[in-house]
Amino acid sequence: MQLAPLASGEEDKGGGGGEGAADGEVASCKGLLSATPGPTPDPTPSHNNKVTPTPSMTLLATASTGGAGSVTHTTDIHVRETWNKKVEFLLAVIGFAVDLGNVWRFPYICYQNGGGAFLIPYCLMLVFGGLPLFYMELALGQFHRSGCLTIWRRICPALKGVGYAICLIDIYMGMYYNTIIGWAVYYLFASFRSELPWTSCGNSWNTENCVPVLNVSAQHANSTSPAQEFFTRSVLEQHLSDGLDHMGPIKLSLAVCVLAVFILVYFSLWKGVRSTGKVVWFTALMPYIVLFILLGRGVTLPGAADGIRYYLTPQWHKLYNSKVWIDAASQIFFSLGPGFGTLLALSSYNKFHNNCYRDAILTSSVNCLTSFLAGFVIFSVLGYMAHVQNKHIEDVGLEGPGLVFIVYPEAIATMSGSVFWSIIFFIMLITLGLDSTFGGLEAMITALCDEYPRVLGQHREKFVAGLLVFIYICSLPTCTYGGEYLVNLLNIYGPGISILFVVFVEAVGVCWFYGVDRFSSDIQLMIGIRPGLFWRLCWNCISPVFILAIFIFSLVGYEDLKSGDYEYPPWSITVGWILTASSLVCIPAYILYFLASTPGTLKQRLRKAITPQQDSAEHGVNANSTYGTHV
Repeated sequence: MQLAPLASGEEDKGGGGGEGAADGEVASCKGLLSATPGPTPDPTPSHNNKVTPTPSMTLLATASTGGAGSVTHTTDIHVRETWNKKVEFLLAVIGFAVDLGNVWRFPYICYQNGGGAFLIPYCLMLVFGGLPLFYMELALGQFHRSGCLTIWRRICPALKGVGYAICLIDIYMGMYYNTIIGWAVYYLFASFRSELPWTSCGNSWNTENCVPVLNVSAQHANSTSPAQEFFTRSVLEQHLSDGLDHMGPIKLSLAVCVLAVFILVYFSLWKGVRSTGKVVWFTALMPYIVLFILLGRGVTLPGAADGIRYYLTPQWHKLYNSKVWIDAASQIFFSLGPGFGTLLALSSYNKFHNNCYRDAILTSSVNCLTSFLAGFVIFSVLGYMAHVQNKHIEDVGLEGPGLVFIVYPEAIATMSGSVFWSIIFFIMLITLGLDSTFGGLEAMITALCDEYPRVLGQHREKFVAGLLVFIYICSLPTCTYGGEYLVNLLNIYGPGISILFVVFVEAVGVCWFYGVDRFSSDIQLMIGIRPGLFWRLCWNCISPVFILAIFIFSLVGYEDLKSGDYEYPPWSITVGWILTASSLVCIPAYILYFLASTPGTLKQRLRKAITPQQDSAEHGVNANSTYGTHV
């Protein structure tokens, strides 16, 4: 069983020692474990400990010195809950890593950057960049048993601003990511009818330029498909907005769909890992069931072989292009998701001796294989669409949301049993999105509950409700007629560049200030095996350079945001950069605050700024103590 760290400012004086011990008096201590409700667990760390603590369990440690004038000290330490089953943790991590980007971004990036040849830089970036960072965060969270705020006290106290930056980025993501899931919910409800509404052009939202997909002879330069008009003119009603300058009113039906998403999220997160662990059995496994069903259908379609061939045919000459390698690095990074605080949060609920090394290898491999599998699902259908429309594949496909909200639904509408295929496809999109939003929000919830255990941690259900209400209200502008423009803006400037810098600072703080040797010893204490030279080399040199390179190339290759033919006004770009800066400024601001508020000379303050606080020594709790595992 693992113990959570004490709240900031609390001191555990019940570990023996003190003046009485120095005078030769024998100190005695005993642990009294109280839980309401539930059985009495064994506080000693053990692989065979099957007791799952609840948030209400507390460890009362009392210590007394002998003699008539003995004094008894009592400390109330909240026991950290753990995953009910190991597989629930694995499903939660896989669900977070495997998101909508695996379906709509990887296949396009792979095809655009050399097809099968792209897998070479992709795998190299996984091994030398993405996987070491992924492993690092899982190990950090499991060892220190805290979220992205409290953990910095034990790594590099002055870098606590990294945690605040992550929380702010997670809020920005919650403001738009759930709206995208809301679009999928809208499509799901629209699918429950005898004929899919994007099949024909005879609807009230269609224009004179609408031409059915299969009517190839009637298509012209300005023609649009029923699926395209359904998305832009029925779901978004984008034609009623002039852009960010005049976004129009909130579309009630979209706001209700997004509200439904937030309600699902709340009842999945309100009880912590106890509730999330049950939900991920469906949300993490359902996408794989649907992917294999869609793959089985896709490969039987005419033209599917051409699409898959287009997807996999290697274009070796593209490997000489540096952009291919940067795209591979970016795809790996954003797919695995280090830096969002999620891996820290999810692994912090593991048992102390859980094999996080094996977990990192397994979950990252599943994530990458899922991306590869999604490519077959997407390109088999793109090949089919190219066949029926007598077009080249590059003229059919779209990147991003257009792929899953226009192109794929368009293909589904031409199949027999289209209603069934549409329903399961959008259920897959919803579950893919929900898993990722679970992770992003849990990162922030865990961080704040750990940082403020009495104010927030003991009232998690109310706190989660208040947080989600706040984010939902902030996300309502994305439900307006011009909401998609805002979604794109938040997507680029919310997490985009800022998360890269945050992860770079995190890697420097862990690998250079905390130290790879100390970190390796922590891992050895947990799993009994010390990381080898490869991992230490990656953490010391390769991973920080990996992140810094992506960050620099992202800045160098920056282009002003566009959405189709719409050019964003200059003021919106300024707002976007303010969003980016708002999270980045948390890091230097907290460093200055720490140095200003810490007593001592400048040299002493600088030393304290980069010296980990040894909570285990302060609180009398260590890896072999009577009270529990190393905190």
